Amino acid sequence: MPVHISIAGKGGTGKTTLSALLIRWLVEHGKGPILAIDADPNSNLGESLGIEVNSYIADILSRVRTASPSPAIPKQRMIEYQLHEVLSESDNVDLIAMGGPEGPGCYCAANEMLRNFIDRLRSSYAYLVMDNEAGMEHLSRRVAQDVDIMLVTSDATVKGIRSAGRLARLAKSLELRVGKIYLVLNRASEEQAHTLVSEVERTGLELIGIIPEDELVAKYDIEGKPLLELPDDSPAYVAVCKIAERLLL
Repeated sequence: MPVHISIAGKGGTGKTTLSALLIRWLVEHGKGPILAIDADPNSNLGESLGIEVNSYIADILSRVRTASPSPAIPKQRMIEYQLHEVLSESDNVDLIAMGGPEGPGCYCAANEMLRNFIDRLRSSYAYLVMDNEAGMEHLSRRVAQDVDIMLVTSDATVKGIRSAGRLARLAKSLELRVGKIYLVLNRASEEQAHTLVSEVERTGLELIGIIPEDELVAKYDIEGKPLLELPDDSPAYVAVCKIAERLLL
């Protein structure tokens, strides 16, 4: 079974950046093959990894929902026939992405399909890295379960850290079979982290790392360049390397 790493947190706290750079570290340290999962309907992990996504789980649902019914082929069987289209493959990393919802505000069937697809694929990979949807709903829908390591991202604010603490408590209350849960501060300095020590302690989470503000990350995002192409001495990548070494070496 693969080591399952799940990245959670509220919107705008750098989940995708952390996911992409963690995957880069895994590749560079020969930890593959890796299955990357973009569980956020606003999918952009593929862009950060430099992997083109041609089809989404939500696309399959849309096609099946509008297809003419056939007594010979149940809808679930039609879905299974098309699942291979969702897997975007590269040398060391394969990617599946949820995509948009099947209808206004509804992700239930997409989540169920994603869970089943993950269960079928996981035995073929050494590591599974999931970039989750912002907020708490993905936890209550149990997409992120059987997780070895959950990294909860936060910005350097009291509100952000308290939100991260609530996410961690929700994961525990739902009995999602999550192993270790850690806090990661993103776009933060050591000085900022020091002023927030008491808030971090109240969450009960171990602060596993601090990712500093990195102008190159913003520049690459603006230009649409994969974060895997960041230089080795990029401050953000150096920080993620330290987090990965603490967790996985």
